[in-house]
Amino acid sequence: MALRFGNAIFEPIWNRHHIDHIAISATETIGVEERGKFYDTTGALRDMVPNHMFQLLGLTAMEAPNSFDADAIRTEKARVIDAIHPLEGAAALHNSVRGQYAAGVAEGKRLRAYRDEPNVDPNSDTETYIALRLSIENWRWAGVPIYIRTGKALAERRTEIVVQFKPVPLTLFRDGPALPKRNVLTFQIQPDEGISLQFEAKVPGPSMVLSRVDMSFRYSDYFDVTPNTGYETLIYDCLIGDATLFQRADNIEAGWKAVQPILDAWQETKRPIALYPAGSWGPAEADDLLHRDGYHWHHPG
Repeated sequence: MALRFGNAIFEPIWNRHHIDHIAISATETIGVEERGKFYDTTGALRDMVPNHMFQLLGLTAMEAPNSFDADAIRTEKARVIDAIHPLEGAAALHNSVRGQYAAGVAEGKRLRAYRDEPNVDPNSDTETYIALRLSIENWRWAGVPIYIRTGKALAERRTEIVVQFKPVPLTLFRDGPALPKRNVLTFQIQPDEGISLQFEAKVPGPSMVLSRVDMSFRYSDYFDVTPNTGYETLIYDCLIGDATLFQRADNIEAGWKAVQPILDAWQETKRPIALYPAGSWGPAEADDLLHRDGYHWHHPG
């Protein structure tokens, strides 16, 4: 909210006319550990999407609130979530990917398969990974694909929001060795809090050759303050009575209105779950979800 509403350069281009698509990721390297009994009846979609992932989506896509009052902010977030086009039946299957981790190595640590975890059904088809292609039906975001992914036992612990802008309208550099790449604005939520902007710059020399450069801001470089963990922030907000980051009933209902038809479609079809090795970036089907639109997930490094 500070970047969008505290700077004049971003909000005028924060719409379907300039933004091509948005991808939101929340990936973990750990497995379910000792939470098998809970997780096997819940899964990644219920556990993460209608709360954590939709909160990030709401903050990214919301309209400007009339103040920083908690209810003003939660009202705008609820409007965005309520505008998510419901995915039902075949559309739900076409625009979602369910994955489950098999044995592998994540961050140098060998992880057993999800079905071998304590208190997990050895024949479980519970998803530990979910990827979705969503759309928001309002004037600001109509036609802009929103991709969401979250999962366990993946290659890197990272929460980020990647905003990719549309290409330049006229290719002045068509005779060069490569066409200009699209601008990308990335919010790194954790573990290295910051914001980066990728854009094209001329390579020094007589020829007009472009190269991708990165303009990065890290909180640790500018502010001598250790960032709070999520629970520290929430406990403090409880103590002072600030409800901004807490869900309100209408927000919860809107989130489940978007999620429940997907769960129903999965239940009706019983499609086999896609397996992925622990320590990877998830199932290949999740890459295909973006590839068919001509995009790809942002994989750091």
